Amino acid sequence: QLQLVESGGGLVQPGGSLRLSCVTSRGVFDTYATGWFRQAPGKEREGVSCMSSAGGHINYADSVKGRFTISRDNAKNTLYLQMNNLKPEDTAVYYCNKIRNLAPWGQGTQVTVSA
Repeated sequence: QLQLVESGGGLVQPGGSLRLSCVTSRGVFDTYATGWFRQAPGKEREGVSCMSSAGGHINYADSVKGRFTISRDNAKNTLYLQMNNLKPEDTAVYYCNKIRNLAPWGQGTQVTVSA
């Protein structure tokens, strides 16, 4: 089973920052495009950012472009999402996964942006 363990969420004020981590199974980055998703209250799950298996092709949702940065550490089998200038509308449960042929979802990590 593909490992997907998210962490790093929390409660922050608007304008604050968080860094999310996703520990995956060994070799995932060599094979699959991976990325971050989020689901806000009352909304569908949406893609936030993704990265190709080679690491050279990155996409961001328009809503987070310029504020979030996706990265990874292949040796640690870990995907990251640096989130800066957080807004209340960023409040959601954040998940990682491969982009195509989604694996079963992990538990996600809660991000709450509120004063």
